[in-house]
Amino acid sequence: MDNHNNPLNNSKKNNDELNNLLDEMDSLLRRNPLRNVYDDLFTSRLPIIDDKKDNYSADARDFGDSEGAQFDPGDNPFSDQPVEPEEPQKSLEELMEELNSLVGLTKVKEDVKSLTNMVKIMKLRKERGLPEVEMSLHLVFTGNPGTGKTTVARLLAGIYREIGVLSKGHLVEVDRSGLVAKYVGQTAPLVMEVVERAMGGVLFIDEAYSLVSRRGENDFGHEAVETLLKAMEDNRDDLIVIVAGYPDKMEEFLDSNPGLQSRFNKYINFDDYSPEELLDIFRLMCNKNGYKTTSEAEEKVEQMMGFLHETRSDSFANARTVRNLFEKLLTIQADRLAPSETVSDEDLATITVEDMDKIDLSELMR
Repeated sequence: MDNHNNPLNNSKKNNDELNNLLDEMDSLLRRNPLRNVYDDLFTSRLPIIDDKKDNYSADARDFGDSEGAQFDPGDNPFSDQPVEPEEPQKSLEELMEELNSLVGLTKVKEDVKSLTNMVKIMKLRKERGLPEVEMSLHLVFTGNPGTGKTTVARLLAGIYREIGVLSKGHLVEVDRSGLVAKYVGQTAPLVMEVVERAMGGVLFIDEAYSLVSRRGENDFGHEAVETLLKAMEDNRDDLIVIVAGYPDKMEEFLDSNPGLQSRFNKYINFDDYSPEELLDIFRLMCNKNGYKTTSEAEEKVEQMMGFLHETRSDSFANARTVRNLFEKLLTIQADRLAPSETVSDEDLATITVEDMDKIDLSELMR
């Protein structure tokens, strides 16, 4: 064969020309970080497929003896995020049981059950061809931090899925930073991006009052509210929005826009936990994580919960304060046990009164 017309030579010539062109491009850009990549792609280090192995499948997903190698068809965007397996969806009975198992929240549980019953009956009326009653399923959750608002919102999303109100039943939680941009023209797209993620589920907006609490020409909180209201109207069949925050501030928020008042007309209030309920939450945290307290230590915890509840401010963090106490005790216990040469299983599982004596109450009250 004429070497001039040899396809192998032509291929090598083309590769050389392409490499030269790429090198010139790098030189113009005053950088050369991709040279090794180019070499891998266009020189002899490129893997060679044996032409004799032509027993690949018609859909090009696995080649001969390649042990089931999979090839991406290229229609999915690359993501470096690990793929987390989806948790199995819980049934209505399981969700209601989980709701009932929460410490305290007696009035909240009653409100959620009544709301669920109302939605079920309205859905049944629609299926039977009876007149529909216009209902807004968007909710206002009021209460101090740590009173279970996010937990109940997540359960409610699943409940609504199980009774056929929502298609997915997931929860997307955001605050002001996830809805309000810093520059002109960026807030509306940001809100719509969040709405798109929440479609089929519940959009939970914590401290919603912060959207309108700031005034000034460079604040776009009111634009976020207007965009959200339109999105709620456009997607009212498969999106529920729950706004949450302190009671007095949420009233101010709803008064800031007539559209908010018309769409959010159902309130669920989350009272602070009692000292006994705070102690129950602490016990649950210990049991769940394999810890226990001595009788003297539990007495100390009980006294501490009573004091924290009695001296609480409007920003009392309820269950979050209990979690902070629990995690601080784990650090104190670890500092006590680490220097010991021998540590028993009993030692690892026990929180003592000595551990409790090292708790600084002022830290928990912040």
